[in-house]
Amino acid sequence: MITALGQSVRQRVTDFLYMIGYLGKLITASFFFAKRGKTARKILTMQLLFTYVEALPICCFLAAGIGTSIFMIGNTFLTAFGQGTLKYNLLVLLIMRELGPILLAFIVTARSATAIATEISTMVIRHEIEAYIAVGIDPISHIAAPRFLGVTFSLFFLNIYFSLFGLLCPVLIIQLISTTSITDYIRNLFLALDLKIIVISILKSIVFGMIISGSATLYGFNVGRASTEIPMAGLRAVSKAFLYIIIADVFITVLSYTL
Repeated sequence: MITALGQSVRQRVTDFLYMIGYLGKLITASFFFAKRGKTARKILTMQLLFTYVEALPICCFLAAGIGTSIFMIGNTFLTAFGQGTLKYNLLVLLIMRELGPILLAFIVTARSATAIATEISTMVIRHEIEAYIAVGIDPISHIAAPRFLGVTFSLFFLNIYFSLFGLLCPVLIIQLISTTSITDYIRNLFLALDLKIIVISILKSIVFGMIISGSATLYGFNVGRASTEIPMAGLRAVSKAFLYIIIADVFITVLSYTL
C-alpha cells in the first residue's frame, strides 16, 4: 500500500513537472509565431472565433446577472450594518479578482479544452502528426502554439468584458431600488478599484488561459493508436485543467494577500 501510494505521488509530481516543461516549450514557440505561415495564423483566428467571440454573449450575460446579485446582496446586508459603501468593494473584489477569472476559466475549459484535445488526438490517430514531422514541421509550433495563444488571448479579453458588464450593469438596478445616482455609483466604484486588484485579475486570466490550452494540447498529443482514446483525451484534459486552475488560483490568491 505504501509503495503504491509512493508511486502515485511520484507519478503526479512527474506529470506536473512535465506539464511545466511543456508550457515552457509552448511559450518559447509562441514568441516565434509571427514567423509561421498563413495556415498557423488561420488556426489562431479560428481559435479566437470559437473561444472568444462565440463565448462572449453568455459570459456577458453571466457577468451582468452575477454582478447585479452581488450588489443586491451587499446593499441588503451591508447597509443594515451601516457599511453600505463596502458593497462596492465587495463587488470589485468578487467580479474582478476572485469569482470572475476562475468562472471564465471553467467555462472556457468546458467549451474549448475538450474540443482542442479531441481535434489533436484525432490528428494523432490519423497519423497527421507523423506527416507534419516527416516534412520537417514542428507540431508544437504549427498546431499547439496557435491554440495556446488563441485560448490565452481569449480568456484575457473575456475577463475584461466580464469585469465591465459585472461592474456596470448593477447601475441599472440601483435606479429602481435606491436613490443613488449613476454619477455617485461610478465614483464609488472607482474609489473601490485598486491597481493591485486589476493586476491580479489580468494575471489570473493569462495563467488560466495558459493552463487550459497547455492541458488540452498536451493530452491531445498523448494518445495511443486506438480511436477509443479520443474521448478519454478530452476527459483527461478537462480534469487536469480544472485541477491546475484551482491550484494556480489558490497560489496566486494566497501570494497576493501575503505580499
